[in-house]
Amino acid sequence: MEFNPPSSSNGLLRAFRSDSMWLIASLLVAGGLVLGFSLLAEEVIEGDTSGFDRAVLMAFRSADDPTNLIGPPWLEEMGRDVTALGSVAFLGFVSLAAIGYLLITQKRRYAWLVTAAVAGGEALSTVLKVAFDRQRPDVFHTTRVFTASFPSGHAMLSAVTFLTLGALLAKASPDRRVKGYFVALAVFLTIMVGTSRIYLGVHYPTDVLAGWCVGSAWAILCWSAAHCIEQRRGS
Repeated sequence: MEFNPPSSSNGLLRAFRSDSMWLIASLLVAGGLVLGFSLLAEEVIEGDTSGFDRAVLMAFRSADDPTNLIGPPWLEEMGRDVTALGSVAFLGFVSLAAIGYLLITQKRRYAWLVTAAVAGGEALSTVLKVAFDRQRPDVFHTTRVFTASFPSGHAMLSAVTFLTLGALLAKASPDRRVKGYFVALAVFLTIMVGTSRIYLGVHYPTDVLAGWCVGSAWAILCWSAAHCIEQRRGS
C-alpha cells in the first residue's frame, strides 16, 4: 500500500526545497561574482589590463584631442548628472529616506537590511581602495576625485544601494511584471552610473567592473542573510 503524505506536508516540502534552491543559487551567484573580482584584481595588479583599460578610455575621447570627450557639450554635462546618482551624498539621502519609511511602516527588519547593506558596502569599498591603492587614469577630466581608483566606489555603492532597494520594491509587489520592472530599473541605474565614470575618465573600465562584481555580491549576500533570518523566525 502506497503512503501519500498530507497535502499540507507536500506544500511545506515544496516551500523548503524552493527556499533551499533559492539560497543555493544566490550563494553561487555571489561566489561567482567574488571570484570574478579576485581574478580581475589579480590581472590589474600584474598590469595585464592596461591595454584594455587605455583603449576603452580613449574610445570616449576625440582622436585629435584626447582632452575632449566625444559628443556634444550637453552629453558631458549629462554624464556628470548621471555620475552624481552614485555619489555618497545622493545614495546616503536615498538610503536614509528608505530606512525612515521602513521604520515608520514597522518594517524594522528591512530597515536593518538596508542599513547593513549600505554601511557595510561603504566600509568594504574604503578597505578595498586602501588595500589596492590604484592611481586614477592619467587622462584629463573635470571631475574632482579624493580616493584611489580600484574598485570604483560609485559603481560598487550604486550596485549595493539600487539592487537592495530594487529587491525590496520587487518583494512588495505580487505582480511578476512589476517585480521585473523594479529589478531591471535597479540594474539599469547601476550600469549607467558605472558607465558615466568611464566616460568622464575618472575610472578605468576594470575599476567599474570590479565595483559591479563586489557590490552585487555584497547586496546578494545581505539579502540571503536577511532571507534566512526571516525564514527561521517564521518557522
